[in-house]
Amino acid sequence: MDGPRWTVEELAGRAGVTVRTLRFYGAKGLLPPPVLGARRVGWYGGEHLGRLELIEELRRQGLTLAAIERYLAQLPQDVGALDLAIHRALVASWTPESAEEASREQVEQRAGRALSDADLDSLAAMGALHRTGEPDVFKVDPGLLPLGVRVLDVPIPLETLLAARAVVRLHSRATAHDLHRLFRDTVWRPYRESGPEPAELERMRELTDRIQPMVVQALVTAFQRSLAEELARPRDEGAGRPGGQ
Repeated sequence: MDGPRWTVEELAGRAGVTVRTLRFYGAKGLLPPPVLGARRVGWYGGEHLGRLELIEELRRQGLTLAAIERYLAQLPQDVGALDLAIHRALVASWTPESAEEASREQVEQRAGRALSDADLDSLAAMGALHRTGEPDVFKVDPGLLPLGVRVLDVPIPLETLLAARAVVRLHSRATAHDLHRLFRDTVWRPYRESGPEPAELERMRELTDRIQPMVVQALVTAFQRSLAEELARPRDEGAGRPGGQ
């Protein structure tokens, strides 16, 4: 097993669940079995943690265990911890207000490491947590925190994180506005003008809510592909263009 490894108690603490819950997921086949070490001690790794956190997020979204099992069955067999963290962040985005209140000690437990004030500033810049009126109490985004902790080991200045977040928010708001306007003008408005029955109107609203996860997933996929294309470009490409760096 590469990377960090934990006992069942340590894994439960990292994920914020009970050992009983963890064993229940294992019995249901939602979690792969641990790797047995000396004295038959079971060891869990990053993939177990990522899968466990994804399961908990899916449950928060109201999915049944059967639906969660189907969701997990669609994941690639070799899915890694980072891919699982991205899946969880994507699922968490389906609920706009998903922040949870946590003490500094609880945040560090979830992060699996001690966090300096500079680390907390960086996580706040990434939107993984938000400060409250209490110095050691935070609002934590459970979907973004695992990804944010990974970025802490990358030497990125705080100013760059703040600027990157501002760019993402600017363009994501513009995209959301354009998509909302497109759906409103080409689907919702013509449907309302057709004079549907109240029950049909309510059904249309429900269907609209179900579309949101698919739209979010499509946007994330498109962004990942665009970013990969940008990273694949020669580093000096564009240096001769006006404004190129």
